[in-house]
Amino acid sequence: MTLLPDPWWPTIVLAVVIAADAGMSLKPPGIIRDCLDRVRFPRDWWWTLIVIKLTAATGLVAGLWVPGVALAANVGVVAYFACAAVAHVRARFLGQSFWLNCLGLLALALVVPVVSL
Repeated sequence: MTLLPDPWWPTIVLAVVIAADAGMSLKPPGIIRDCLDRVRFPRDWWWTLIVIKLTAATGLVAGLWVPGVALAANVGVVAYFACAAVAHVRARFLGQSFWLNCLGLLALALVVPVVSL
C-alpha cells in the first residue's frame, strides 16, 4: 500500500470542488452568506474558511505525489464538513443548504477515500 490515490481523479474532483467553494467564499453569494449567518458563524472569521478550503485543496493535489498527504487532507475535509453539519443541526438550520451543500460535500469527502485510497 503506497497511500497514493488510485484512481487519482476522485481526489482531483474533490480538490476542484473545495477550491471552487473557497473561490465562491471570497465574495460569498447570498446562499453562502445566509448559511453562515444562520449557523451563527461570526463574519470576522469567514476568512478562515477560505484558508481552510484552499489548504485542503492544496493537500489533496499534493497527495497525488506525496504518500499519505491526500489521505490527511481528505480526513480534514471530512472533519470540516462534519463540524459544519453539527453547526447546522445546533442552529436548527436544516434547509436545502444543509442537505445539498453540507451533507452532499460530506458524502463526496467520504466516498473519495473509499474509492481512491
